[in-house]
Amino acid sequence: MKKATKYILSALTGLISSLFGAGGGIAATVLFRQQGLSQRQAQASSLCVILPVSIISAAIYYQKGYYSPSDGIGYILPGIAGALTGAFVIDKIPDKVMKKIFAAFMIYCGFNMLMR
Repeated sequence: MKKATKYILSALTGLISSLFGAGGGIAATVLFRQQGLSQRQAQASSLCVILPVSIISAAIYYQKGYYSPSDGIGYILPGIAGALTGAFVIDKIPDKVMKKIFAAFMIYCGFNMLMR
C-alpha cells in the first residue's frame, strides 16, 4: 500500500472516530488487514491507534461542553472488565473465526444504525 494511501486512511480513521464516537477502530482494523496483519494483530494495532485519538477527541468534546465526565463513569469498570475478558479470550479464537465475528459485528452495527 502506498504511503499516501496509508496517511489518508489513517486520517479518515481519526475523523470517523471523532465524528461518530466509534467506527475509527473498524477503519483502522481494515487498514491494518490490508497491510497484511492477521485479524488479531490488526485489532490489537487499531486499539493502539484509537487510544490517543479517543483521548484527544474526548478532551476537545469536553472543552466544548458536550459531556461531563460523570456521564460515562458508570461504564468505565464494566468496560475494563470486558476489555480484560476480550484480551484473554482472543488467544482461544482462531483468526478465521475472528474475521467472521468482526464482519458480523460490522453488519449488525450497520443494520442497527439504518433501522433507527
